[in-house]
Amino acid sequence: MVKIGIIGGSGLDNPEILKDPQTLEVETEYGKPSSSLLAGRIGGIETVILARHGRQHQFSPTEINNRANVAALKKAGVTHILATTACGSLRQEIDRGHLVVLD
Repeated sequence: MVKIGIIGGSGLDNPEILKDPQTLEVETEYGKPSSSLLAGRIGGIETVILARHGRQHQFSPTEINNRANVAALKKAGVTHILATTACGSLRQEIDRGHLVVLD
């Protein structure tokens, strides 16, 4: 069974995005993740959301415990991770608003 983990920014903190939301507190061998996990369903698919910079956006990029974040999602039974980010590019052909998929 597929269970999606989403690591995202403050835009994913909308409580209406998930059906039947539940807050999960998880501790990992790497410490605590950036935020509690928000579990529920999106379009009928089990989904777990983690706020990369914390629920109050309290962590700068260098303070994020990425290993704990991924380990927390794994502990919650996540099988696939979708990580979103907003950042710039050094390539002129990649402009604001462009979607980039890493392979």
